[in-house]
Amino acid sequence: MNQKLRKTVAEQLVRTFGPGEPLILGRAPGRVNLIGEHTDYNDGFVFPMALDFEIVVAGRRRADRTVRLLAVDLREKVEFSLAEPIVFDEHFGWSNYLRGVLKLLQQSGAELPGMELAFAGDVPLGSGLSSSAALEVATAIVVQRMTGFGIERPALAKLCQRAENEFVGMNCGIMDQFISMMGEQDHALFLDCRSLEYRQIPLELGAYRIVVCHSGVKHSLVESEYNRRRQECEAGVRVLAAHFPEIKALRDARPEQLVACQNELDPVVYRRCRHVISEDARVLESIQALNHGDLVRFGQMMNESHDSLRDLYEVSCSEIDLLVELARQVPGVLGARITGGGFGGCTVNLVAEEAVDRFTERICRLYREKTGIDARIFISKAADGAQIIE
Repeated sequence: MNQKLRKTVAEQLVRTFGPGEPLILGRAPGRVNLIGEHTDYNDGFVFPMALDFEIVVAGRRRADRTVRLLAVDLREKVEFSLAEPIVFDEHFGWSNYLRGVLKLLQQSGAELPGMELAFAGDVPLGSGLSSSAALEVATAIVVQRMTGFGIERPALAKLCQRAENEFVGMNCGIMDQFISMMGEQDHALFLDCRSLEYRQIPLELGAYRIVVCHSGVKHSLVESEYNRRRQECEAGVRVLAAHFPEIKALRDARPEQLVACQNELDPVVYRRCRHVISEDARVLESIQALNHGDLVRFGQMMNESHDSLRDLYEVSCSEIDLLVELARQVPGVLGARITGGGFGGCTVNLVAEEAVDRFTERICRLYREKTGIDARIFISKAADGAQIIE
């Protein structure tokens, strides 16, 4: 809980736009996905937790139809009118996450007033910890409170995902917005991305901690390669469905069905499908391991997940692979893997509490020696999802 951040956002809105209506403050967390990567847009299973890093949005009504947006950290502001259609902003790209949410709320029947919205956060940008989803979700709950628009939280998360898909142009799955909206303290969230059925799973780690390592890199091909992976998965489904009509998405396919179609599949597409099918199975096995208190098996699943993402899905990079390699060499580390969309960002690690200091020193020193980049280390407990701050 970052009280200073919340105070800063509120003060900056008033300082920038002057006096006005009472403020509504909302927060939404970033997330780390413990396991289940690139499965969400294949109707599969994911297992993320909300982090205790957040985006805070302050908002208030205006008497006219003008919308003013303020990015506190960037010291940038934009303005547009609701008397005209909400359009994509080529210059201030950050504003499109808010614009998209407003447009989708409008299309869903919300009566939007003019408003002022300001935001800032402590979710590391470009880290793969879903600062964009947190911004969308925090915006959505503030505007929902402002308008009284009636919509259930899972549906509001879905609306935020559509805003990123249809307005921002990033073809993400539902996981990021859903965990930011629905997270629960001391729990990770098992989500069926087809039905949106979910279960809060107690994250009973005993003497172990979730440690996130930020690589300090984000390669520029992430968006184009992400969308290409989706296309490759869809190509695989078309071949599989021709033989097995019950397969509507890769989540429906069994390993033996994939093997039966191997000769008809492009080798790259085959590898992509093999990752997704095995990753869904790993999510289910990981939750079973947690339920039995078997953290060693949970860590093994994390390791297998990374190896699959590196070799079959090919979304890792040399810096991330180095972080994982260094982590696995530290006594007391049960598992280490890439998390997020790939091509940089972060790793997530399951580390014995007594080994965290040793882990941090070794990773930072050796990573710096080999890359010249300073890794950043975050330790987080599972946090609550989005909330209006009363």
